[in-house]
Amino acid sequence: MKPKTRFIKSVVETARKSDVQLPWERGPRRKETIARRQAAAAETHRRVLH
Repeated sequence: MKPKTRFIKSVVETARKSDVQLPWERGPRRKETIARRQAAAAETHRRVLH
């Protein structure tokens, strides 16, 4: 097996085993991120108006 092929095979295998959740994935964590972003935007908007 060529080194490049072995490397790619290793990367694919590791990716399959990975269970890392990213912030933009669907679910409760995404909803929390969106809510936090909206709260920060609302706070900024409130400060600008006052």
